[in-house]
Amino acid sequence: MSKPLIMHMLTTAKNLSPFDVNMAYDAGWDKCVPYTNIEASEVEGIVQDAIFSRPPGLNKTGIFIGGRDPHIAIEMLKICKNSLVPPFTVSAFADPSGAYTTAAGMIAKVEDSLKNKFEKSLENQKVVVFGGTGPVGCIAGILAASAGADVVIMGRKKDKCEELSKYCIDNYLGSDAKISGASNDEFNQMIDQVDIVLASGAAGIQLVSEEQLKLAMNLKVAADVNAVPPSGVAGLDAMQDCKELSGSVSGALGIGALAIGQVKYQAQSKLLKKMASSEKPVFLDFHDALELAREYVSSK
Repeated sequence: MSKPLIMHMLTTAKNLSPFDVNMAYDAGWDKCVPYTNIEASEVEGIVQDAIFSRPPGLNKTGIFIGGRDPHIAIEMLKICKNSLVPPFTVSAFADPSGAYTTAAGMIAKVEDSLKNKFEKSLENQKVVVFGGTGPVGCIAGILAASAGADVVIMGRKKDKCEELSKYCIDNYLGSDAKISGASNDEFNQMIDQVDIVLASGAAGIQLVSEEQLKLAMNLKVAADVNAVPPSGVAGLDAMQDCKELSGSVSGALGIGALAIGQVKYQAQSKLLKKMASSEKPVFLDFHDALELAREYVSSK
């Protein structure tokens, strides 16, 4: 009798995300076992219990890391990798609050829009990330900076944004990266230089107004992950898919939450399937999510 595919799903939160459970089952995993309120110090024990209870090799076992904090998730993913005792192994995939795959979907759609309409990449583009201290905004900023963009992490508190940008340089990007922090009210000071707006603020809060769109003379793309009205960017519909943004004086393209969500869904599904089919251990994070998101977008 064939062994079932078992996914051990870890979260730092009180409850595991039903979204992630559904995704795992739909991707072909036979059993999904939740572990809630997990701390980083507990990960090694869970991983080793999982690997030693089955014969050497991957043996149809995986670890999924959820939660809310994108940085703790990376820490836990590293612990998973360091906890292996070859030939007893396991694969792991982190996607806290769906932030890794959502940010990947956003960046892949922005890159595709830049290429198709403006014949440009993210390199040297001025990118403003609203809600930049949140999970999706932070990861989107890291991915944009990794692609060579000049990124500004924005939020209500400037010092928090500056602190996060330094953390990203120290832990993910390196000293050559162009990423900084600023408060939301500084947007008007740089509005005529901004090429890309990534909106990942709280649901139902407009971050870029009609008046500001009229001042954004260089704006090329605006993307928003918020599907709850009003949109984070004035005039941007949740279903908008790389169509010209009403109110934009520069002919910028708008990308709505549902267009991004479709790419996010595909990226997460493909990563879960990759875990199930890989013949060697894989440890999947936001870079892997972006790779598969780009593949999906380019195939459309």
